[in-house]
Amino acid sequence: MTKTLHAPGRRLGILSVDEGTTGTRAGVVLDSGTVGHVAYRQIAVRHPDEHSVEQDPVEIWTATLAVCREALAWARANDVEIAALALSTQRATAMLWDRRTGRPLVPACVWQDRRYARDLLAYEAQWDEPLTARLGRPVGSRAPFLWAARQIAEQPEVAAAHAAGALLFGTVDTWLAWKFTGGAAHAVSASNAGSVGAYLLREHAWDREWIGQLGCPLDLLPDLFADDDLGYGRIDPELLGVDLPLAAVMGDQHAALIALGGLAAGQGMCVYGTGTFVDAATGDTPALPIPGVTGVLAQPGWRQGSTTHFSLEAYCSTTGSALRWLCDDLGFFASPAEIGELAAQAPGHAGSGRREWFVPALAGIRTPVWRPEAQAALSGLTLATTRADVARAVLDGIAHSVCDLIDGVAETMRAPFARLRVGGGVAGSDTLMQIQADIVGLPLERAADSATASLRGTAYLAGVREGLWSSLEEVVEAQPRGRVFAPTTTPEQREEQRTAWRTVLAPHLD
Repeated sequence: MTKTLHAPGRRLGILSVDEGTTGTRAGVVLDSGTVGHVAYRQIAVRHPDEHSVEQDPVEIWTATLAVCREALAWARANDVEIAALALSTQRATAMLWDRRTGRPLVPACVWQDRRYARDLLAYEAQWDEPLTARLGRPVGSRAPFLWAARQIAEQPEVAAAHAAGALLFGTVDTWLAWKFTGGAAHAVSASNAGSVGAYLLREHAWDREWIGQLGCPLDLLPDLFADDDLGYGRIDPELLGVDLPLAAVMGDQHAALIALGGLAAGQGMCVYGTGTFVDAATGDTPALPIPGVTGVLAQPGWRQGSTTHFSLEAYCSTTGSALRWLCDDLGFFASPAEIGELAAQAPGHAGSGRREWFVPALAGIRTPVWRPEAQAALSGLTLATTRADVARAVLDGIAHSVCDLIDGVAETMRAPFARLRVGGGVAGSDTLMQIQADIVGLPLERAADSATASLRGTAYLAGVREGLWSSLEEVVEAQPRGRVFAPTTTPEQREEQRTAWRTVLAPHLD
């Protein structure tokens, strides 16, 4: 039952922030578990070169304050009492700032950044096996701690701040929590730490040996907190005009896993956003990656109090970003919605004779084979190719890439998914969801409010801590069920399509 802690008769809510890669949202998650209002601000993503991806930490903070203020104004206008603040953020995006001034010293290094991918190859032979056993992931193509070490070595202002004992390092959640608490908390939550590439799964501790190997000073390490840790304290009331506890801080995909019902082993979710993430709960012990399946990572799903709930994850970096690139940068289509409308007019590959394929490897490939230098391709075009055919090829390529993730996670679990729910903004395309169900061969349930999964998941964790709900299960199972997309293809047709995809993908894996 909902526990009323404040004024009788008033609705209660959690102010929840979802700081994504391309935009920041803040919503009021009501004690019913639904979202009463969502405010949004876009955030710029910059690409200084083909490997670097950067953002402005000040822009992230300014946008976060703006959406929070708008959401709080809605709460006041609708007589909703806010019980706590919850944060979900993009993960593994690294920042460096000066504790004395609060000023970032360099642009944030975004999780999609691959500038050190080639350098990290040199570590794989020695470090992949021990890191996989300890961290649930190999060396990989990004290393925020290596980035920090290089900034200290190459940027005089960063080096000076470190020499003065004033340099702070962290991920987006670290930055926002530090700002919200007026500098009282310099910490990273377990679900965010797991993506940084140096988090010991079983010990809830930093892998100091690996961080030292990367050259990062150990005095930069943020404190490690549970996702609902009391140590975050309260936000500075001067910022938003309210005195609230910072009750939950999560990685965005982990928050979505909660909201989409991935609470028990085998329950999973697929969230389509800037990239697409497939996650599955695995229980209270980590399910480590297995030989022959690359890009599937073990991680803390979330840490609630002193208990860690583990998960597996696989992702491809370019889904929504591929659609935005096709529309905004190249001008091929007016909008992602137009891509879906046109794709619905074109047949699938099975039995149609179509030859158009799109491989959405704009930031490399992780699964089924780890190829960080792989590039995207649009192939099979002829004078008979229509815009509808190209649109269908784009959605087919995304769906096959996601199916590679789903297959990889299931193989690593050594069991099929018990349930697979989908969410995220790109999942709003009925055309894509039907293509996906046909290729995967499983029914996919699109959450009734799929675009707000991260907002709701972190709010649910905060609300359980604050007494709005007795458990995560209570609030999650009370939410309305979504639309189910059932497969319409036969196993033989699916295998034909998957075989054709593997043939198209093979040159990118050499």
